[in-house]
Amino acid sequence: MFSVKPLKPTFKSYLPPLQTELTKTPQPTINKLEAKLLPGEIVVNEVNFVRKCIGAESSRDDLWGKLICTNFKISFVTHDALPQQKFQYANRLLGEHDVPLACVEQVVTVNDAKGKQKVLGSNQKLKFNPTELIVYCKDFRIVRFRFDEAGPESAKKVCLAIAHYSQPADLQLLFGFEYVGKRHCAPSGDQVNGADRAGGPQTPLFDRTCDWDREIKRTGASEWRVCSVNEGFSVSPSLPEYFVVPVSLADQDLKQYSGFFTAQRIPLWCWNHHNGSALVRMASIRDPAQQRKLDQRICNAVTRSHPKRGDVLKSDLDKSLPSIQDVQAAFVRLRHICVIEPFEESEEKWLSSMESSRWLEYVRAFLKHSAEVVYMLEGKQASVILQEEEDRDLSCVVSSLVQIMLDPHFRSLQGFQSLVQKEWVMAGHRFLDRCNHLKRNDKEEAPLFLLFLDCVWQLMNQYPAAFEFTETYLTVLSDSMWVPVFSTFLFNCARQHTEHSRDFARSKNIPLGRDKALRFPPVWDWSQQFTLKDQALFNSPLYVGKGGPCVQNGAVKSFKRTKKNYSSTLRGMPSLRNGLLGEHDYFPRRSSLVLRLRPDFSQLREAAESPSERFFGDWLSRPPDLQGLLLPQLLPSHLKLWRLYFLRWVPEAQISRGGPITAFHKLSLLADEIETLQRQLRQYKGGAPPSSAPASAPGTPQPEQRRMYFKADTPRDPPSPPDYLSSSFPFSPVGNLCRRSILGTPLSKFLSGAKIWLSTETLASETL
Repeated sequence: MFSVKPLKPTFKSYLPPLQTELTKTPQPTINKLEAKLLPGEIVVNEVNFVRKCIGAESSRDDLWGKLICTNFKISFVTHDALPQQKFQYANRLLGEHDVPLACVEQVVTVNDAKGKQKVLGSNQKLKFNPTELIVYCKDFRIVRFRFDEAGPESAKKVCLAIAHYSQPADLQLLFGFEYVGKRHCAPSGDQVNGADRAGGPQTPLFDRTCDWDREIKRTGASEWRVCSVNEGFSVSPSLPEYFVVPVSLADQDLKQYSGFFTAQRIPLWCWNHHNGSALVRMASIRDPAQQRKLDQRICNAVTRSHPKRGDVLKSDLDKSLPSIQDVQAAFVRLRHICVIEPFEESEEKWLSSMESSRWLEYVRAFLKHSAEVVYMLEGKQASVILQEEEDRDLSCVVSSLVQIMLDPHFRSLQGFQSLVQKEWVMAGHRFLDRCNHLKRNDKEEAPLFLLFLDCVWQLMNQYPAAFEFTETYLTVLSDSMWVPVFSTFLFNCARQHTEHSRDFARSKNIPLGRDKALRFPPVWDWSQQFTLKDQALFNSPLYVGKGGPCVQNGAVKSFKRTKKNYSSTLRGMPSLRNGLLGEHDYFPRRSSLVLRLRPDFSQLREAAESPSERFFGDWLSRPPDLQGLLLPQLLPSHLKLWRLYFLRWVPEAQISRGGPITAFHKLSLLADEIETLQRQLRQYKGGAPPSSAPASAPGTPQPEQRRMYFKADTPRDPPSPPDYLSSSFPFSPVGNLCRRSILGTPLSKFLSGAKIWLSTETLASETL
């Protein structure tokens, strides 16, 4: 064979060569799946090709993405859109699929091939490669992830990391310390931890004497004073540095008395009635030999603080109310019914299980006892001392409910927040232990704050126009307990907050300047979590505050409701008993504060009315004064399950374009339209020309100044609610709870208005 020499090319091109570099070729944009990290947040472990389960029967709607564990949260990052998801409020600290580690109740790993499953604890080993991860959350969510396509070792590591970091061994390992440490600024700056000091109404934190002085002045408690005997926590470790005591008690006397009280917790002033009676709380006296003598001295001091030298009555909460262990047991049963058990039983079975949990029974017990204390303060004009072993649990619930019933200030948003700060945070409620953030002792865990919020919701549900805030606000406030960056829910007391944050700053060489310790943000700065638009969901369209504006004959006037405005046609005359009192109470009360009403009307006619009967009967005979006293209605038909909180993650319980949110939507549009008209009237009355208003419409309020979330921007607003509204709004159960769906639901009757009844004994004793 002969080889042929290739010919040389003779063509010569005078055009520039084509640019064939890869960098010039258009490529599709590929966004990496990365978690959004907060200051101080680091990625601990991650795994790719993870499937988040959306539907229980089919994987068609499941999402693919990356599962990431940080020192703050479980984060699932995906490019896929959530099916059937048209709206969800956005939290600035958490992504759409994020779960804070503090919210994790239990971590369960599953291996399908071997048929094994294991509940993971901190520092535990996992002997099999997991194919599935199930996360049970404290806010009633259940989240499932599948590792069918993920690397087995990576999946195992991320599961172990989630179990480990969700159970920190020390308080300073909670993410809030790293977060605050990174955001800490020098005191000379305009910001503390990245938040402005000024701007908008501020919720008093009661960590300064001026906050207490203002509260004394507001309530007219002239015979009480701010005491600084515990400055530096020198007397009691769990009391605040500043609190209020009778003027007649000297600091030296308080120091002497403190040694006889449990945990040195001397009596604390809570609130003063305008008639002069006071609400006081105190711990029990440890020394029986000093019991009578010390009781007499405290009662004398409280009596002298009353302008009419009224009586002093004591309520022993440990004997009158369920224990924290009872409340926790009821909550566990309720969670099992609402989340774990499938809805495959009959309606009657489900409602019977709800009754057997005793949760609503305990809600009623606290409301009822608080109403009894209200009678003593208002009806008998006597001061009341709430006594509890340590004065840090049950007294927080009762003292707060009493003040909400008596003082309309605490039914406003700022007032309610100041109440929680005063009666829970500064009074030393053990949020760290009761929330079980460190998961050290399950026996210390108890949802007392959630029980309190449920009681408030019951009052709000009965008198919606008396409260400035909404059930969305209460739900979000409860959820904030599991976001461990706020001082409000992170510590057992003010001293623990100060000491641990100071020690952490020293260990990290963080300069504190004039501050005693790192300044953790309170939860009341809602701009840290939500935009101004989302915060509008907290505002009730029905609320008419004291002296609220209204329009009469074209003029804006002040609306003040008096008893002369009442109309007997507004509200029918209910039973005098109304569930407040009963001859055979289902819950034993050895120290009940009020007399029992007779079992039927015939006996009521035969016997003379007692003062308590006249007090409750007189109040129930009139429409409620929304800016005055509110008493709960406590017959079984009056108490309901707080559906937005307990059933919001249950797909079977969701009502599309239904539920209370539909009425909220229409009322918000109406309230926004009224607000716009009022603003226009004020501008025209002040002589402002229409041209000075924004171009959209004369006198139209700026969006950031309008209170309502739903706005009547055009006169052609659709009469029907938007498609994205549901009974779970603004939350979405899609992708948060995955279990086998059941054809049909026993909740139909319940969701259409049936009530949750208490025990049959209660019905037998209280129905007429």
